[in-house]
Amino acid sequence: MSEPALFEIDHVSGGYGSGLVVRDVSLTVGRGEAVCLLGRNGVGKSTLVRLACGFLAAAAGTVRMAGADITGQPPSDNLGVGLTYCPQERVVFDDLTVAENLTLMRADRRLDGFDRYFQVFPRLTERRRQHAGTLSGGEKKLLSFVRGLAEGSAMVVIDEPSEGVQFENVVRMADLIAARKAGGTAFLVVEQNLTLVERIADRIVIMDHGEIVYTGAAGDVARDEILSHLTV
Repeated sequence: MSEPALFEIDHVSGGYGSGLVVRDVSLTVGRGEAVCLLGRNGVGKSTLVRLACGFLAAAAGTVRMAGADITGQPPSDNLGVGLTYCPQERVVFDDLTVAENLTLMRADRRLDGFDRYFQVFPRLTERRRQHAGTLSGGEKKLLSFVRGLAEGSAMVVIDEPSEGVQFENVVRMADLIAARKAGGTAFLVVEQNLTLVERIADRIVIMDHGEIVYTGAAGDVARDEILSHLTV
């Protein structure tokens, strides 16, 4: 008997106000697996993960974490059940320093646990006393990414982590994700950058017009097929 999925989105619909952006979407993510969610801008990818992580109320469907129903659970409770969410926008607190952003949810406010990430992304080390609002867009993405991974959750949902990030740092992101996958961490990643997708994805899910139009093993879908769903 196969192990049940760690994270389940089961026939979820929802959007903003009375308008449905996502329609009857289902997907699962297993332990140690990275599922990459692809599609053109505006097809509902970010809306789906916001629904799944409790930042929007679902009109229908169920979200489960380790078998427990977390549909509609306040986002502030997600970390307690092992779920971390890194948003696409407003990824950091601009008025706090880099160090304060990283340790905001830690009682001791110590940076000891971030040593490995500072080694991988030395720019964050150099800027740890600066306000996050002074960082470039790509640096803010790195800060959000590091904070998310350092939380140590079993399930990490990340929306467009590579947006504005330099190529060498995208590769480093992929290496860190691969290492966490090897330890059993699961990832659902909304992404357009095929460099990252091809390095981390075990499965690919493609959305269009609020629905899933393709799902399958990453090795079974050609790059040209993916690109056809990313361009107008």
